[in-house]
Amino acid sequence: MMSDVKVIDDVVHYQVEDNIAIVTMNRPEYNNAQNSQMTYALDKALQLATNDDDVKVVVLAGAGKHFSAGHDIGTPGRDVDKSFERTHLWYDHVNKPGGEFLYTREHEVYLGMCRRWRELPKPTIAMVQGACVAGGLMLAWVCDLIVADDRAFFSDPVVRMGIPGVEYFAHVHELNARIAKEFLFTGERMSAERAYQMGMVNKVVSRDSLKEDTMALASRIAQMPRLGLQLTKQVINSAEDLMGKRSTMDMAFGLHHFAHAHNETVSGDRLGGYDAKAMADANKSSASSAKGK
Repeated sequence: MMSDVKVIDDVVHYQVEDNIAIVTMNRPEYNNAQNSQMTYALDKALQLATNDDDVKVVVLAGAGKHFSAGHDIGTPGRDVDKSFERTHLWYDHVNKPGGEFLYTREHEVYLGMCRRWRELPKPTIAMVQGACVAGGLMLAWVCDLIVADDRAFFSDPVVRMGIPGVEYFAHVHELNARIAKEFLFTGERMSAERAYQMGMVNKVVSRDSLKEDTMALASRIAQMPRLGLQLTKQVINSAEDLMGKRSTMDMAFGLHHFAHAHNETVSGDRLGGYDAKAMADANKSSASSAKGK
């Protein structure tokens, strides 16, 4: 049985189908680029799923052709200078000077939110089609499982900005260290098939069957007892942290913000001169060059 769709802040849809909550990013006209409005809406949706005892599993999806093109660095809805009601104990970033502006904002809406979602006490599955780029990786990586269609691709091209990877730095836990270096050094697209071979993706399916196969997996998981699922997730997450995931992320986050501050000092732009169009053009050029090898 499927519930009615709940629209959260215009950019996220929430629906429950047979004990499975489906949380859908809904900015398809911008390839689901994540502004703060979407980030806080996702948080509200995931809180709904957590609080609903009938929900056993959560599926995270993106409307349209692409799962997520990453953080919003250039759409008309970019809201980096806007205040929101915060979910963590971080003060507002909007009126803060220098490096404090982004450091504070990204502790809240990127690193803090992603860690919060990783700890959601129910299994989560990312259903990935098309592009899963930079900030899109963060959303997929916080999920327990990833199902991708056979045309999906993954990339983190932010080294082009002089920045050592996205804020939720899980690269060396999602990929072998040498593969993680290649992934970041080149910024090139990794196909769903290779991501599967590297252990980053659980299943690769056809585009036509993506939702059906993802929901079938979610349904099988939903047969397990709620507490058993929560405890299993907790112990595996804790094992990852004992292997250095959290401390690596803290270290990487500091270097990430050193890079932002360096960019602003050298060029006057925190992103090294890249807006959404320039980054998209560079990524397309890189993909074309890789194909021509």
